[in-house]
Amino acid sequence: MRFGVLGTGHWAAETHAAALAAHPVAELAGVWGRDPAKAKALADRWGTRAYPDADALIADVDAVAIALPPDIQSGLAERAALAGRHLLLDKPLAFSTEEADRIVRAVDERGLASVVFFTNRFAAPVETFLQRAAADGGWDGGRATAFASIFRPGGHYGDSHWRRERGGLWDVGPHSLSVLLPVLGPVAEVTAIEGPRGAAHVLLRHHSGAIGTLALTLDARPAAQGFSCDFYGERGIAVVPEPGTTAVDAFATAVDRLLGAARDGGAADPCDVRFGREVVAILEAATRSADEARTVAPR
Repeated sequence: MRFGVLGTGHWAAETHAAALAAHPVAELAGVWGRDPAKAKALADRWGTRAYPDADALIADVDAVAIALPPDIQSGLAERAALAGRHLLLDKPLAFSTEEADRIVRAVDERGLASVVFFTNRFAAPVETFLQRAAADGGWDGGRATAFASIFRPGGHYGDSHWRRERGGLWDVGPHSLSVLLPVLGPVAEVTAIEGPRGAAHVLLRHHSGAIGTLALTLDARPAAQGFSCDFYGERGIAVVPEPGTTAVDAFATAVDRLLGAARDGGAADPCDVRFGREVVAILEAATRSADEARTVAPR
């Protein structure tokens, strides 16, 4: 399968392109970016071609891997799907359920394979844990904390405008939700409030009756950084394990899963665009809840 990478930032270069260039089956067939000079530099680095036009790259490949801000990703993903290309996307899928729905519709109508790269969901220890926890059941709730500090000098994402505007809810929130949802199930209601340092504190009532809680920020005090998730219930407390892999290796697994889904005629992946849309709906509801000071049901 020939892949085109859309994006030239740190994540596109060091994860998407790096994993595809080293993959034993997939081929990195080209790169497009909003900055032609960066696109050429990235293409030269990995021995492929820089495209001046995104649609020209889409026309020449079987699948696209997109590492761009969500509002840009969503439009390109829809265009790629309408052209019949399989999708390997980053999280969040989009900034609204309307945008996400257009991608889902284009994928479904053409029988395409899709994967949204929630990094830890492509680490074997985490995925094995989640499958076992979901099968066990009996959980009263789950708790996820993601306190990052990305705005310090020397960071790779400190100049990311969408992260500064949307904060931890939309950046690290999808990772936390990708772990809670497979175990606790779909969300019925969302209540969110803002905390110090741009933090989002989110309470989820799942249809199962379980309660999920999220604490998320991208501007934590350096000494307060940390990432954790656990579930509690009749079996006590179960802590989600460390992924034990690199982002590049996890992305290679995502590529493998996309290839498998494509071979199976667009078979659903646990992290496909439908799941990505479910995550967007919860993030959207949390944003409305914080803005309007009320509980909101995801659309």
